[in-house]
Amino acid sequence: MRATILIVDDEKNTRDGLSLALEEDYEIYMASGAEEAFNLMEAETFDVVLTDLRMAGKSGLKVIDHAIALPNRPICIMMTAYGNVETAVEAMRRGAFDFLTKPVSLEKLEIIIKRALQSRTIEAENEVLHERLDKKYSFSGIIGSSPVLTDVLDKVKLVAPSRATVLLQGETGTGKELIAQAIHQNSTRERQPFVPVHCAALAANLLESELFGHEKGAFTGATERRIGRFEAADGGTLFLDEIGEIDASTQVKLLRFLETRSFERLGSSKPVQVDVRLVCATNRNLEVMSKAGEFREDLLYRLNVVTIQLPALRDRQDDLLILLNHYIAQFSDENGVDPVRLTDGAQDLLRTYRWPGNIRELRNFCENIVVLKRGNEVTEYDLDLKYQVQDEEPLAATPLTNSSTLSKEANEKRLLRNALIKASGNRTRAAEMMGISRRTLHRKLIQWPELDVD
Repeated sequence: MRATILIVDDEKNTRDGLSLALEEDYEIYMASGAEEAFNLMEAETFDVVLTDLRMAGKSGLKVIDHAIALPNRPICIMMTAYGNVETAVEAMRRGAFDFLTKPVSLEKLEIIIKRALQSRTIEAENEVLHERLDKKYSFSGIIGSSPVLTDVLDKVKLVAPSRATVLLQGETGTGKELIAQAIHQNSTRERQPFVPVHCAALAANLLESELFGHEKGAFTGATERRIGRFEAADGGTLFLDEIGEIDASTQVKLLRFLETRSFERLGSSKPVQVDVRLVCATNRNLEVMSKAGEFREDLLYRLNVVTIQLPALRDRQDDLLILLNHYIAQFSDENGVDPVRLTDGAQDLLRTYRWPGNIRELRNFCENIVVLKRGNEVTEYDLDLKYQVQDEEPLAATPLTNSSTLSKEANEKRLLRNALIKASGNRTRAAEMMGISRRTLHRKLIQWPELDVD
C-alpha cells in the first residue's frame, strides 16, 4: 500500500501544487486549516502530515500537537515562509521530523519524506524486535518449573531492576547467557544495548583492547581509534562470559572500572566515563582461583555483589521431559516436519543420563533426532550407545545388591539389543561395537534369547 500524506495549508494553490507533485507516489489528503485537519486525522490514519505554520485560525504547531497525541502518530513536517531558528526549534520541540521554508523545494521535500518514511519503518521494526526480545528473554520464556530453577528466577526477578553487578556461576551449557539476557530485558535498561563478550574466545593481548578500546597508534596495527565493548554498552548491560579466563592486566583495569565507573583506552591517559551494568559468568570456582593466586581477591569481592548459581540439568529432573518436548517441537517446526515421539523406554534412559553438556547438549540431541529420524517415534534402541551405558560406582566400593544387579542387567540387555539392531543382526559386527568377543555375545544370547534379531 502507498504511504498516505495529509497536506494542511490555507492557500489552495499551495495545496494543489504539492498534491500534484506528490500524488504519483503517495495517497494524498488535503485540509484548508487546523480544524479540518483534526477531523481528517480522527477519521483516517496518516503516515506523514505536511503542515503550514501560519494559517487562519489555529497554527500549524497545533496541528503537530494533535498529530503527536494520536495512538498511531504520523511523522510531521513543518512548512513556513517565516523560517527562522526560533520557529524551527519550537517545531522540533513539538515533535516535528523536519522543517522547510517556502517556497518549498519539491526535490528537497521528496528527500525529506522518503527519509521520514524510512525512519518510521526502522522504528516499527525496532519495536517488533524489542517485543520479540521481551518475549524470548522474559521469565515466562525460560523453560521449566523445577524448584531449583524457580529459585534462580526469583533471584533474577529481585536483582534485575537494580544496578548491582551480578555473577552467574554454573557448568557449561546451563544457560548463563540466557539468564543474563533475562536480567537485562527485565531491567530499566531494556531499550539500551546488551553487549556480550566471550572472554575465553579472545587472546589475552586482544581482550583488553576489545573491552576498553584503543587510540590510533596505541600498538602496531592500530591505524585508527576504536571504541571498546564498554563504550558500546553505555547505558545498557555488558555481559562478560568466562570471566575466570581474563589475564592479570585486564583484571586490574576491570577492578578500576568497578571502583570508578571509568576506564582509559589503550594508548590514552584520559578517563572515559560510562554507565554500564556488569553481568559476569563463569564455570570455574573463582574462590579457589583466588586462593591459588590466579584471580584477584579484590576483584572477586567487587564481582560477587549478587551471585546466582545455575543448576545443572541433572538437578532439574522435573524439567527434563518438558525441555525435550519443547526443543523437539521447536526443531520440528524449523525443519517443517512432524514432531517425533519419545517412547517410555527412551524417556527412562534419558532420565538416567547425566547430560554433562546440560541444556546445550540436550538441544543438540533434540535437533539430531529431528533431522535424522526414521519414523514417528524414537525408542530406547534408536538412541546412541552413550545414553544406554550409565556411570556406575566401582563394584569394590559399592556392595552389589539385588536392585543394582537388575539395573546392570537391564542396561546390558539394552546395550546388546541396540548393538544387534544397529548391526542388522550381524553378531560379529555387534560384538565389535560392544567391545566383546563373538563367543561372549553368543553366550549372552543363549542367556537372553529374546534379544536376538533375525
